[in-house]
Amino acid sequence: MMFSKKIKAVQIDTLIGSTSKVVGDLYYGGGLQIEGTVEGNLMARCEDGCVLVISESGTVEGEIRGPYVVINGTVHGDVHVSSSIELKKGAKVTGDIYYHSLEMEAGAEINGKLVHRQSPGIEDAHNRDID
Repeated sequence: MMFSKKIKAVQIDTLIGSTSKVVGDLYYGGGLQIEGTVEGNLMARCEDGCVLVISESGTVEGEIRGPYVVINGTVHGDVHVSSSIELKKGAKVTGDIYYHSLEMEAGAEINGKLVHRQSPGIEDAHNRDID
């Protein structure tokens, strides 16, 4: 599977097929591709090399946290990306997107805020302790 220069070729270790449904939070490492439905949060277990791909038929109802995310399906929830996100033409996101680097194709839909982070891995201001 090939992505832009920001997200290099990745091996998909785990596939949730188009006829599958997962209910509950899912922690992933390596490459995860969603073609079915996930009702729960998706959280990467690493800060480098973890890639989440949501295919055109894929749906996620929950929060997403990871370093690299490619969306071509539907997401209902906030997306926190510490490095790079690609929104393909079939992407439909209802929620806020927190990102460092963003690539968006014509046709992608976002119903929420886009919040840029200055450096990879920095959490948004709402999650920091302020003295």
